[in-house]
Amino acid sequence: MKKLIMLTLGLMLTFNVFADAAKGQKYYLKYLRPHFEINGQEFASQHLKVEWKRLFKKDSKRFIKEYTKKFPESAEFLNGDTFQKIAPHVKDFAMKYAADSGELASCN
Repeated sequence: MKKLIMLTLGLMLTFNVFADAAKGQKYYLKYLRPHFEINGQEFASQHLKVEWKRLFKKDSKRFIKEYTKKFPESAEFLNGDTFQKIAPHVKDFAMKYAADSGELASCN
């Protein structure tokens, strides 16, 4: 019984660590939209799910490279600690509303 309770608590804590598309949408609107000047739907539909996954691998290096090139004024933010903290959530947001997802983001 004690093992079951510990396993359940461990699973509950683990699920809270995972990224969240809703948080990613909020983070996009708060931090990235001012730099990119495109709404969330336009941003997310720029790539397919597999492409987003590739862009966010290895500390988001490919994402940072691509979007720094597209939006040079965002370089400082994208290379900062805040972006690294929000990147998993932004990735989930981008993948949920990717070009091949069939879903539309409702953010301006």
